[in-house]
Amino acid sequence: MLCLFVTGESNRKCMRNFVMFNHEAIDFQVEKFPLTDVPTDIGVGLRRVDTGETLAIVSEQYTPTQYLEITDAVEEALNQSGLDLSDAEFETKSYDGGAKLELITKFPAHPMKIAEGDVVVPEFKFRTSHNSTWSNNGYVGAFRSFCYNSLVSGNVLGYVYGKHTKNFSVPQFAAKIRTAAEYIAGDGMDQMQRWYNTPIKRDTAIDLFTETLAHRQDNVKREQVANKKKLSNLMKIFDEENRYLLGQGRYEKYAQRNEGTLWTAYQAATYWSSHPEYGGKEGSKAHTTKVTREDQVKKMLNHKMWKELEVC
Repeated sequence: MLCLFVTGESNRKCMRNFVMFNHEAIDFQVEKFPLTDVPTDIGVGLRRVDTGETLAIVSEQYTPTQYLEITDAVEEALNQSGLDLSDAEFETKSYDGGAKLELITKFPAHPMKIAEGDVVVPEFKFRTSHNSTWSNNGYVGAFRSFCYNSLVSGNVLGYVYGKHTKNFSVPQFAAKIRTAAEYIAGDGMDQMQRWYNTPIKRDTAIDLFTETLAHRQDNVKREQVANKKKLSNLMKIFDEENRYLLGQGRYEKYAQRNEGTLWTAYQAATYWSSHPEYGGKEGSKAHTTKVTREDQVKKMLNHKMWKELEVC
């Protein structure tokens, strides 16, 4: 950890030996094995060597990638990104008995101020799996320290995708991480500040969420309508954001404002996406819900209605 405070070439050499993520948590091998009474041309099993737990059914041609191998590549990409890793926070999350893996890094050395008391820092996420639920994919977004919810932006993200380790280019991913962080600190930051200063009516927020995050198909009317539960949850968060960011917080009664901003609409969406317990389906897995909702928020930011509101 002391190497984080060394500068220049000495720092780069030291960082190459710096273990960021919890390797002990993912220090296990997986192997293929034949399934009883199932021809191998139909499928084989994939299991943990240490526990014998079956993680997936895969094709005979499938070549498993060990988590430590891909994690080493991710750490090398972060080392090459040029980001200041001082006081960086690293999380290693394994789900479903090791079937899925999520690596998260936050970069507090790169704080960006949206408004008084509202700070955003870059955040890196990488996901992979042994059961084909998540292919190798990673992105750089932002993290709002005001209430600790991830900010998911559809066009601000540096993104990489590849089904196997052989498709994972360390230099390419490092460059994307660096470019995305620079974007957030520059143009992306300017964009977020414009959202902060762009007012929208509460009814407009209702229409926005109805068109994007809270829409559902009515098979009787054969049209898109609002999912009332989702819409209610989103508007409750929107009202609270306006109360605390634009109003007097707890000194102001709930739902007193009929106008917010694009920023508070954005906050409502990202809070909803990063808190799966908020209106989530009973029995659904939290990490799966988060991934689904993050994708929905990215789509919202590329939706025609959001784009129109940006230029109002």
